[in-house]
Parts: sequence; structure tokens; C-alpha cells
Amino acid sequence: MSQSPRQSADRAVPTSADVARLAGVSRATVSYVLNNTAAVRISEPTRQRVREAAEELGYVPHAAARSLRAGHSRMVLLPTAQVPIGPLYSTFFNELQWALRRLDYTVVQYGSLGLDGDEAARAWAELRPVAVVSFGEVELTPNGVEILKRSGAKAVITVGPQRVAGTHALVMDQARVGRVAAGHLLERGRRRIGVVVPEEPGLEMFSGPRLDGARQAVAGTDAIVVPLPLRYEEDSANELAGRWRELGLDAVFAYNDEYAMLLMRALQDAGISVPEETAVVGSDDLLLGRLLRPRLTTVRIDMVIGRRLAELVDSAVRDPEGTPEARDLMASQVVPRESS
Repeated sequence: MSQSPRQSADRAVPTSADVARLAGVSRATVSYVLNNTAAVRISEPTRQRVREAAEELGYVPHAAARSLRAGHSRMVLLPTAQVPIGPLYSTFFNELQWALRRLDYTVVQYGSLGLDGDEAARAWAELRPVAVVSFGEVELTPNGVEILKRSGAKAVITVGPQRVAGTHALVMDQARVGRVAAGHLLERGRRRIGVVVPEEPGLEMFSGPRLDGARQAVAGTDAIVVPLPLRYEEDSANELAGRWRELGLDAVFAYNDEYAMLLMRALQDAGISVPEETAVVGSDDLLLGRLLRPRLTTVRIDMVIGRRLAELVDSAVRDPEGTPEARDLMASQVVPRESS
């Protein structure tokens, strides 16, 4: 017979003392085994007995209590906001999370939409993470970094376009993506270059620097760069393609491969030939772009792999007094294909 919700709620929550009695060991031994404490030597049969007792009773360690004793947790906080990051960054995030789990960290994504600066830092600090990896959606300040470290965070790592004092910084040079894309179009003889600026919220940290990079590439030449606001919708792409000849553009850097594919199809439907009338360049080097006709020219972004970022987190946690460092997170190069 199944238990009613009330019967389940009334069941006593198993404690480490219950596990210790069933396994015939001390509570300290239970703690050492279930917290994977390496400093104390415990025989494998004893470890197995403790694990079996914990499993039989349905006992799991209390994370909050463990954090209270240690002054911090094994939690690595990954603040998130409304950023549709695409396949390249999704792969990077997934790899990072798997690597952190293998290093025995608990990965927690924290919804940070609506939080700003020091307010966000205080909210993150309430969870007492051992490390925070901020991907730039919230602009951390040196004061915010200090708030986190005073709460017990041993490492604060920022991944974004610029470094924040007191953090280990992985700098994402998004402007370089725009520079190499526009530079390639210049080499191909294009002089009126559109740059897609997505209207979706949360992409400004990527799209703004990419537009700036394109402008840097044409500085001192007779070429011009025209910003092109675009939503990731067929209607928006069709509307832009409908006035393409009025704009007089002969090339476009379309922010990434997804926007490039969307716009290229709209241009073709409007009777604009690619690349004869308009050259098209994306970025991220997605497989689908190679299957199009014409095949899509793209900017390949060689990001540091998630495993290396996880290793940096672990190193910073183990040596919180070490000097914060800055590293370049990604390199960019054009992969020329038929669309340009």
C-alpha cells in the first residue's frame, strides 16, 4: 500500500548518527566518508559499510550544515541572465559544468535577470559559494568582488570583454570577431558593409564590440559600416531584405551563422544573389552553414575549452592568495567559403 503525503511527511529524516549506528562507526567517520575527506585514512571496507548504511536509510549530507562548518561550500555559482548564447557557447558551458562535477564541485546556475552590480554580488554571496564564474551579463564591480570574497568565495572569475579588479579574468575579445570579418570583406573588394545587430535582449555584450571591431577594420579606408538591427524572425529578415537595394550594401557581417543563414535565405528570396550582389559572413562555424548553397563563409572562434576553465576555478580555490591573472579566452579567424 502506498503512503499518503502525510505519512511521508511524518517520517523522521535520517541523520548521520543513524548512519553511524547502522554502520557501527563514529559520526566523524561518517562525515569523513560521505564528504570524501582525503586527509583521514579510512579502510575501503569501512567506507563501503558507511555508504551502504547511508543508502539503506536514504541519508544524504546536509549541504548547508557542511558549508557552515567550513565557512564555504563546494558550490560554484554560474550566474545566468537572458542570453541566447547559441550552440558554440552552449557546448562550452556544458563542458565546463561536466568538468567541475568531475572535480567534485556542485554547479549551481543562478537566475540573475533584473539584478545589477553590487546587488547581484550580495545575492550571490548569500549562497556562500566557494567560487563564482560570471559571464558578463551582470557588470561586477571591485566592491562586488570584495563582497563575494568576504562571504567566503575563494575565487571570482569573470568571462567577458574586460577585466574586473580582483578577479581572474578570461577576456573575450568580441571586437576581434568583427575586425576579421570586415577585414575579409575588404580584401574581397567590398566597400559598403552591413553589420547585423541582433535586437534580442542580452546580446549587447557580444554585438556591440563586434560592430566596433568592424568599424575599426574599415577605419582609414573608403569603406563604410552600416548597423542593421534585426530580430531572429523571418518577418524581420524579409523586411530587411526588401529594402536591401535601397541601402546599397554589397556585403554583410551577420553577427553569427544563425543570423547569417536567416538573412541569406531572405536575400535570396528577394532576388538578391549571394555572393555576386552581396557577400555574407557569419561566425561560429556551425555545421549547417557548410550544408547551405552557397556554403557560408564564417569566423571560426577557437575558445578555451571548458575543462581548462574548470581547472582554473579549482586552482584559484586551492590558492586564493595567488595573484589574479588575465587570459585571452578566444582566437578568431575567417574560414572563406562560397558566400563571400
